[in-house]
Amino acid sequence: MKRTHHCNAIRPEHAGAIVTLTGWVHSKRDLGGVLFIDVRDREGRTQTVFDPSDLPQDVCSTAAALHSESVVEITGRVRPRPQGTDNPKIATGQVEVVVQKLTVLNHADVLPFPVDDPEAANKVNEELRLKHRYLDLRRPEMARNLRVRSKAATAVRVFMDSQGFLEVETPTLFKSTPEGAREFLVPSRIHPGQFYALPQSPQQFKQILMVSGIERYFQLARCYRDEDLRADRQPEFTQIDIEMSFIDREDLYSLIEGLLKTVWKTALNMDIPAPFRRITFQEALDRYGIDKPDTRFGMELSDFTEDFRSSSFKVFSGAVQAGGVVKAINAKGLACATQGQIETMTEYAKSFGAKGLAFIKVEAGEWKSPIVKFFTQAEKDALKARLQIEEGDLILFAADQWLNACEILGKIRLYCAEVLKGQGKLVIDPARFDFLWVVDFPLLSFDKEMNRWYSSHHPFTAPVEEDIPLLKTNPKAVRGQHYDIVVNGVELGGGSIRIHQPKVQKTVFEEVLQIPPEETQLRFGYMLDAFRYGAPPHGGIALGFDRMIAILCGTQSIRDVIAFPKTAKGTCLMTDSPAGASPRQLRDLHIEVKAAKKD
Repeated sequence: MKRTHHCNAIRPEHAGAIVTLTGWVHSKRDLGGVLFIDVRDREGRTQTVFDPSDLPQDVCSTAAALHSESVVEITGRVRPRPQGTDNPKIATGQVEVVVQKLTVLNHADVLPFPVDDPEAANKVNEELRLKHRYLDLRRPEMARNLRVRSKAATAVRVFMDSQGFLEVETPTLFKSTPEGAREFLVPSRIHPGQFYALPQSPQQFKQILMVSGIERYFQLARCYRDEDLRADRQPEFTQIDIEMSFIDREDLYSLIEGLLKTVWKTALNMDIPAPFRRITFQEALDRYGIDKPDTRFGMELSDFTEDFRSSSFKVFSGAVQAGGVVKAINAKGLACATQGQIETMTEYAKSFGAKGLAFIKVEAGEWKSPIVKFFTQAEKDALKARLQIEEGDLILFAADQWLNACEILGKIRLYCAEVLKGQGKLVIDPARFDFLWVVDFPLLSFDKEMNRWYSSHHPFTAPVEEDIPLLKTNPKAVRGQHYDIVVNGVELGGGSIRIHQPKVQKTVFEEVLQIPPEETQLRFGYMLDAFRYGAPPHGGIALGFDRMIAILCGTQSIRDVIAFPKTAKGTCLMTDSPAGASPRQLRDLHIEVKAAKKD
């Protein structure tokens, strides 16, 4: 069972050579008694020919009886394909192997879904594909994704090593820090009634490593969050975790731009321009309605607060008088929106607390909307000039407090883009990648229900130096040294310069976030203690590795780039987990399970 070539290596120059291939039966075709079998391995596939005039009948019969995905070893002579039969879709499409010997290494049963037909496989229920993940991963598209992932991981390690970073593994059994996303708890057998937690990130350990003098740390870190899942979320995921000492934000921007340039060049052979564009959190919300904007298309938000301050349309003027804003977007060419599409947009607005959605359709030279009769000519002129209104446009409004108005139109903007793309009115180059840094986030956000401030990022983020005096007097105005890296509307990662002065960290914990001193000591005492012994200025970032690979592979779901992902319900259908534990296991862990009552 020693192959001479992999199934993507045979070329016209090998004509006449005797070769041995091993792999899976990808497809089979019988053309007038001559059998053609494409043999596939990890690298690609090669067409083999079973000619009954040159082979014993039993060999041809054995080949004809093979099911797809049976494992074979084939020895034969390479020859050019007959004129007019080349297959330009595969690298070996100019040659074929005339079989001299066939060894069946393993027979495959009838498959639960096809592996050789991408369109048919993509129509298969995802749960069936996940149950038989070992078959799903044989598909060339999925194998390609894992290859890209492997190459990207290697590129990350090589680049980080070249920049003087040490790869350090941090523990995956940590202490519980019950805030933010839910944690996975691990019961301790030797400490009855006590639990470890699987880390949501190595945040605290990597800051301790800076105190330890490591100076430059990175890790492809496994992290865990017990939260509701979406296409870009998994209960266990991988992030490129980075921390550096003696730096400022500019050093971090330069490092990450270099890293991403390297990864894109390695994975896609693409040169991405740097430095990346930077916009503030305020500008991102004002222009795009979201802090992770997709800047590959326009449809930007425009502010009409002053234009409608004294409007006779009370919905707008009332919002302004209440301290809010009036904003609008022009979904050019979408006046043809169906009632269902308008209702979907209205539901988006209502999900942010709005009572409805105001809009204008420009059709047959008219502005069609019940609200237009309230507008003065000056108000109409302002809309027309700044939104460049033309026949066929759809104007959408939000009148609310600033953040709400921005987020309403930000959500609708993305929905309109999808509709326009479906109609062919908005074309985005799939090979285009718009990178940008979003900076100057507010350090703190206010929770009205809890009547207290909480960290917009996390409590270790350093405030902008000149804003530190405002921590106690005007927390809302304090900017954090937090930054997000965004590409094509996806938040690829985020990080910050950290607080390294014990007094500032204590002030944030106890006086700003109102965490009681005893709780601060219990949860973060070891960090505050470490900072007392000479913590250097430091900062870092975490990049979502799974999200990055999904972007590189052009897929919407990170499940397509993870070898063995969980379903949206957090289960592994292949191994049927999570599963129950035996009475002995529960006894050893000092756990008693009370089953939930069924209705």
